[in-house]
Formats: sequence, structure tokens, C-alpha cells
Amino acid sequence: MEVNSNLTEKAQKDYELIRKALYDRDQQAYARLMQNYREALYYMMLKMTNNKTDAEDLTIEAFGKAFKNLHHYSPKFAFSTWLFKIASNNCIDFMRKKQKQGFYVSENDENTSMEAVGETESNSPSPEDALLKKENLKRMRKVVDKLKPHYRTLVELRYFQEYSYEEISIQLDLPIGTVKAQLYRAREFLYALLKGK
Repeated sequence: MEVNSNLTEKAQKDYELIRKALYDRDQQAYARLMQNYREALYYMMLKMTNNKTDAEDLTIEAFGKAFKNLHHYSPKFAFSTWLFKIASNNCIDFMRKKQKQGFYVSENDENTSMEAVGETESNSPSPEDALLKKENLKRMRKVVDKLKPHYRTLVELRYFQEYSYEEISIQLDLPIGTVKAQLYRAREFLYALLKGK
């Protein structure tokens, strides 16, 4: 990999961390990259979604996608540019999906009328859709059951019982940062299990 000599000092330090992460499998290097950009990325996601929970989830997803594809990173550009592009594309896809489903409302949207709520209720799923959803849920639960008990609990609380990070933190007596990091790991394990099927 040829490094662009026009990269800033910060971008060159990021590249060193990427090399350590990729070639030495250095977990600290991943942690440092995350630490360097987590806050800025979160605020960008918050600006785009206007929803704190979605912004948190999308921030973690962006790092997940970037780390999974780190071998595709080209040092011709700053890592931050590459990461923020992944994050914004992922966020746009997420918002499109939500709008298609007809229920994307930001936390600050006070203009939601009862008419809009009524419309989404009238679009309730057909019996076939309900059955498909039930089957997918069953399949997903089987995969989740293969996780270690600790990760299984986290996934159960977050995705099946729809707890917020704060609620999980209180429930399991863990710092929020730990909850987020472990949920990220749990999702990685789930992804690996699904891929291995």
C-alpha cells in the first residue's frame, strides 16, 4: 500500500493504526481508531437522523462495516474521509428503508398528527407477512441461542425487548460504553453464525 504524501500527520497516524490492526491483529489499534472518531461520527449521524438511539446504532454499525472492510481501505485518502463516507451511505440507506416502511419519525418531530398514526395502522401486515415475520423471528432466536449466555442476554434486551442502552446498563450494572462495545461484539458473532449457516 502506497501512502499519499499529502496526508496530514493525523491521517498518517491513523494509517499506522490501520496497519497494526490489519497485520498485527492489534485490538488496541481498533480501539484507538474508534476513540478518534466515535464522537464526531455520532454527531454526524445525529444531525442526519435527528434521533439519538438511531445515531448510536448507526455509529456502531459504521465502525463495524469499516473494520470488516479495512483491507479495502486505500491510504490515498484519509481514513476519516473513508469512514465518514461509509457512515453517511449506511445512514441514507437506513433512512430510506424506514421511510419506505412508513414509520420514520425523528425524536424532535412534533408535527406527527393522529392522521399519520392512523395511516400506518391501516397498513398493518397481511396474515402472510405476519407469518413470515414470525418465522424469521423463530429463525433469529435459534441463532441467538447459539451465543454465549452473556451476549444472548444483551441481544435479547436490546433487540427483542427493545431496551435502550441506558436501561440495559442499569439492568446489567454495566457502564454504557461496555454495553455498546459488547453489543457490537455480539452482532459480530451473530453475523459470523449467520454466514456459517
